[in-house]
Amino acid sequence: MTETDAAGAVGPAHDADADRARRAVAAVWRIESARIVATLTRFVGDVGQAEDLAQEAMLEALSQWPTEGVPNNPGAWLTAVAKRRAIDGWRRRERLDERYAAMARDLERDGEAASDQFFDPDTIDDDVLRLVFVACHPVLSREAQIALTLRIVGGLASEEIARAFLVPVATVQQRIVRAKKTLAAAKVPFEVPEPHEYAERLGSVLSVLYLIFNEGYLPASGSEWVRPDVSIEALRLARMVAELMPREPEAHGLVALMEFTAARFAARTTRDGTPIPLDRQDRSRWDRAQIARGRAALARADRVGRGRASYALQAAIAECHAIAPTVDDTDWAQIVVLYEALGRIAPSPVVELNRAVAVAMSTGPVSALRIVDELERGGRLAGYPALPAVRGELLARLGRIEEARGELHAAARLTGNERERAALLAKAASL
Repeated sequence: MTETDAAGAVGPAHDADADRARRAVAAVWRIESARIVATLTRFVGDVGQAEDLAQEAMLEALSQWPTEGVPNNPGAWLTAVAKRRAIDGWRRRERLDERYAAMARDLERDGEAASDQFFDPDTIDDDVLRLVFVACHPVLSREAQIALTLRIVGGLASEEIARAFLVPVATVQQRIVRAKKTLAAAKVPFEVPEPHEYAERLGSVLSVLYLIFNEGYLPASGSEWVRPDVSIEALRLARMVAELMPREPEAHGLVALMEFTAARFAARTTRDGTPIPLDRQDRSRWDRAQIARGRAALARADRVGRGRASYALQAAIAECHAIAPTVDDTDWAQIVVLYEALGRIAPSPVVELNRAVAVAMSTGPVSALRIVDELERGGRLAGYPALPAVRGELLARLGRIEEARGELHAAARLTGNERERAALLAKAASL
């Protein structure tokens, strides 16, 4: 007899309560994990320990919530439990008095800061953004910075990060573990770098915000086609970075890209969550105010006068879509040119795949299929579901229906997103 059996019969009602608790914990972690970990990092002074405490609190929630119910403020509940566990640990190590003294000093300092009447534009008053800068500390490799930030700020699982970078899950897990140990060994403080140090972390900070936004735009796994909460948080942080570094065009370029993309969220799914492709979206539902903000951010990047780099070029592509009344009115030739420029500045097989889509819309599927076939032979996009998905679309346009179905089925097998899988299979069945 198991321990659970001894405690009482386990029936459908118990299973339902446990399932509700699991879903509640997953939802809270997805929405609030960054703030919980940031708060705990400020509390204990160590990113790795903070995430461990948050994970322990989640396990306690899975144990208690099925019987006691989900609390009114689950994020605060998890944070409080994690803090109690931290204090228990300090007590066991006989360091409670020392930690209390440090906490008192922090409270006194915070009180003094709160009484300051003057606004310092170089001060980051946001724990989540502070956490991003800590995770992007130059003591870490670029790969470790991105993997760690996606984990603790984006709330992504190792499997999701591995898919984003087309690397094994074990590689991602090793990077995250090493990154935590390195930050602890280097005693990196939970604070904002000096303004003159922003630049050396900017590339990594922008990269992780871009990837977090993309995870909200098209989750790598799960049952949701979009997770707007994730993308909107990344956009909020990107706006803060752009204001901190007004002379950095790529910061404004990234904000512009996010604004243009987020403007389409309301039109990307039906009420039941079914995906709506770009060519079938009701463009009257696109957020025109957000598009205007995107254009203003892109213009601000251009005014710096250093030319367009990766994010600004992607924003320019998104702008072409945003201002076109219909798919047919889109300036596809200009998009092809922008992708060619992007491919020279930031060469990537994904950029080439996107260029192939634009070429298909501009000049037809034949030349586009040649690009896709070359990418397939190169092998760098093996396991990437968009490759067979695009190839299937092109083959369908050329009348090669059986081949197209095979490619769409292959794409469906590769994706971890349930909505995307259903959409691909429905498209194959409709051919």
